[in-house]
Amino acid sequence: MTGYHTPVLLEESVSALVTSASGSYADATFGGGGHSRAILSRLSQEGRLLAFDRDADALANAPKDERFTLIHNNFRFIYNYARLLAPGGLDGILADLGVSSHQFDTASRGFSFRYDAPLDMRMNVQGGKTAADVVNSYTQEELEKVLRIYGEVGNSRRAAQLIVSARAAATLATTGDLSAALEGVTPPVAPHKYLATVFQALRIEVNDEMRSLEKFLEGAARSLRSGGRLAVITYQSLEDRMVKNFIRSGNVEGRDERDVFGRSKAPLKALDRKPVVPSEEEIASNTRARSAKLRTAEKI
Repeated sequence: MTGYHTPVLLEESVSALVTSASGSYADATFGGGGHSRAILSRLSQEGRLLAFDRDADALANAPKDERFTLIHNNFRFIYNYARLLAPGGLDGILADLGVSSHQFDTASRGFSFRYDAPLDMRMNVQGGKTAADVVNSYTQEELEKVLRIYGEVGNSRRAAQLIVSARAAATLATTGDLSAALEGVTPPVAPHKYLATVFQALRIEVNDEMRSLEKFLEGAARSLRSGGRLAVITYQSLEDRMVKNFIRSGNVEGRDERDVFGRSKAPLKALDRKPVVPSEEEIASNTRARSAKLRTAEKI
């Protein structure tokens, strides 16, 4: 498990989540199973844990525990499964929105510019478009929008122009092809930071991550019983803003919606005024935790 992925904010998130040893919980982003094992360690024999992961590689990490059920599917469908497997409602739901170390470090998955590998980036390799499909088929305007919105990429228009120009000469098939196409806009100082924003934007587009997150948040709120808790760990500003808005207002845009009596329609209430962040010690031992933020809320 540790080699697959090191769980971030483990103690903080699980302590905030588990309020009843006999309760029913969900780990919406199973990955290496670190958070799931920590949750199971706090549950009695009556407790139950559902877990979700769309990456088939994660299935091999499943603990052999009769209290545990691993579902090979996107967490956006959490409500469909919760109403069947936990009809009384869940006591808590955890989601760690980071890409697993295994995915970054497996060259053939194409998530990292550190390797020259196929431009894939799919969380579920069994279907769907790849990053190569995106960079070779999207219009220049579509590429610019993806880079600007999902990666907040500097010079996104110029970057899109360079991609379109490069693919006119030859198909961009690998991570190396893409990095080479962007040489004209990649800054000489800390080029890895610029490429990281480009790869993040493409990964989000390939996996429809923002729409999946929105559907997950809506489904999670419906799946929790009254007093149940939601704990979400984010790593970049776009997803963190969506989570913050949903907790505050019940929608990812942050609209203040009220019923005819003037009461907020938000189904959750925040448990912390500010998000919890990793300690200096955790960041020193796991640099991928440095941008993590944990937000927790309770079902009203």
